[in-house]
Formats: sequence, structure tokens, C-alpha cells
Amino acid sequence: MNGDVVKLTVSTHKLPGYRATLRTAKRLTEEAVRVVERSVDGRMPDVQVVLTSERYLAEVATAAEIETAECTDKRVQSRALRSAKKLAGETDARAIPLADGGVLIVVNVDQHPNEATFAITLVHELVHAMQTSRKGVRDRLIAGLRNDLGVERLSRRQSREHDRCLEQEEREAYSREYLARRVVPSAA
Repeated sequence: MNGDVVKLTVSTHKLPGYRATLRTAKRLTEEAVRVVERSVDGRMPDVQVVLTSERYLAEVATAAEIETAECTDKRVQSRALRSAKKLAGETDARAIPLADGGVLIVVNVDQHPNEATFAITLVHELVHAMQTSRKGVRDRLIAGLRNDLGVERLSRRQSREHDRCLEQEEREAYSREYLARRVVPSAA
């Protein structure tokens, strides 16, 4: 831990009656941040965790991506939202770099029937959050977002490099999921 205070926010988006889930999520998130911060290279940025349903996951994630990529074209925005809605059913969570330097983690509560699965997903996404603090990663992720939204295209070489780095970061996040056992002992 580097001594800096990490701003951590946990909230819900259009989830009425989930007060107990929100309390549990806050407790698990605080513990997961401590565990991941000690075990993964990098600095933990400010993290916003938003719990939502499959129905609103795409809406929240796409709004954050559009703001980060500074996309103003309404056609591109609606196309991105449609595409995200198609993938929302199979998405557990997403970590999205924010323009202010923080990271938004959007969690689909429908995919998490218990604390153990939530802890595994949370650790995975917090590893991605830590990765954004490494040299050049945040800029590369934002450039990839801008490319995906058609705001500013990457060259083929840059695109291949971006995809290779994403795969490497994903492997690292999967390899650190064992840390969830320190958050919830029953987690695999």
C-alpha cells in the first residue's frame, strides 16, 4: 500500500429494495481493495462500484465509455448502446477507465447469486483497475475506446498491440482471482 487514500464509492443504479445487498457489497469491496492493493503491481485509483441489473448494465457502462472517449456523435452513441445491450446478458461486470483518472466498475447483480461469486468478480475487476495505473495503460485503453467508437482510429499495428495487451491483462486478472478466498473464504 502506498499510503494514499483511495476514494471508494459503492452504489446502486435502478435497484430498488437492494439495501442489504448494497451493505454486503460495500463490506466486500473494502476488503477486496485492501487484498488486491497488497498483491498486484500498480496504484489503486479512485474506484466507483455500481451495482445494477442486466437491463441497465449496458446503459451505465456505455454512458461512462462515451464520456471517457469524448464521443459526441449521437448515432455512434446509440449504436454502442445497442451493441452493449446484446452482450449484457453474459457480462458479469466491466471495469471502465474514467476521464477523471478513476475507474468505474459496473456489476451485474443478476449474475452473482452469492458472496463468493461476487468476490471473485470484484477481485478480477479491481485487478483491471490496478492495471490502469501502470505506465501507458490508461492512455492505451482510452485510445482503444475511441477506436471502438469510431472517434479516432488506430492503425492496424496499434490495434493488434492493443488486443495483445488486453489478452495479457485479462490473463493476469484471471490468475489473481484466487485472492477472492481472502475476501470470502468460500470463494473458489
